[in-house]
Amino acid sequence: MSAARPSEGARSAVRSTEVSANALVQANDLAKNFDVSPPWLNRVLERKPRVLLRAVDGVSFSIERGKTMALVGESGCGKSTVARLLVGLYEPSRGGMHFDGQDVHAAYRSPGGRVLRRRIQMIFQDPYASLNPRWTVEAIIGEPLREHEILKEGPELEARVGELLKSVGLSPADMVKYPHQFSGGQRQRISIARALATQPEFLVCDEPTSALDVSVQAQVLNIMKDLQRQQGLTYLFISHNLAVVRHVADQVGVMYLGRLVELADKQRLFESPQHPYTRMLLDAIPQMKHVGRSRTPVQGEVPNPLNPPTGCAFHPRCPLANERCKTERPQLQSLRGVQVACHAVEEGRA
Repeated sequence: MSAARPSEGARSAVRSTEVSANALVQANDLAKNFDVSPPWLNRVLERKPRVLLRAVDGVSFSIERGKTMALVGESGCGKSTVARLLVGLYEPSRGGMHFDGQDVHAAYRSPGGRVLRRRIQMIFQDPYASLNPRWTVEAIIGEPLREHEILKEGPELEARVGELLKSVGLSPADMVKYPHQFSGGQRQRISIARALATQPEFLVCDEPTSALDVSVQAQVLNIMKDLQRQQGLTYLFISHNLAVVRHVADQVGVMYLGRLVELADKQRLFESPQHPYTRMLLDAIPQMKHVGRSRTPVQGEVPNPLNPPTGCAFHPRCPLANERCKTERPQLQSLRGVQVACHAVEEGRA
């Protein structure tokens, strides 16, 4: 058993190198801590230490050009923080990200960062909050074109906004309207059109359909899939809805308390989940054909991220946990054809 582990790790390293060579996006040991300490005076008077929230704690993955990777997990697991790290809204506490071989966060700080920002854009979760209610649709979609000095005010910008609206299933006549005149699904289409204005190669989508009705979700997702085929876009898709992920993703990463616990191709993950947490998420999806199927019993709730459990963070809820799980934190490694961080899977107890 012990002799097999090094060779497996070596094979994992080879595979990782091969993927890295073909990857458009590569995150390496990405981490973000937030200082949530009480004010300085309170700490001095009450003799309280500083408190750090480890929102993301050493996440690594790669995404090939033209593919979609999904990050899934319960609320508060760090998915949206990863999204904001990738587009430069947050500075990482540790690790970093490379885009097309370029150090992203170093580039963001340089004078040439504007060029990189044209290639990386983000679609936000709430279409009601992400659009300025005082601006017309033409001003909203035209803003990145003006900011990046791609086009100036005039007929050319108006024509380009009309093209972008048509690409997401809206009419050029809509550019004179305001956000309040559209439904939620139409607003999200406007957000997608705005993100596409600079002709990006990589789109970070932070739960872009979670605020929409199910029927409207399907329409927006189909538009995103069509745009990906037509323009060769690469997506990072953040979601807590595994049914949506199954429709859009090529690769799926499962996060728990700031760390990746499983990373696999979509088909393999849905057909043969390895980590007990992944099984719990999949068991939560109601399916008529699985009526009567035994389910993995998982008790409890997500622990307080300010005071996470020792060892494996999932062990208080895991039916397979033993003493090793309570004291030793598992590392993400290649096991049974997937990347998984679980002692039970490693030891064959899963």
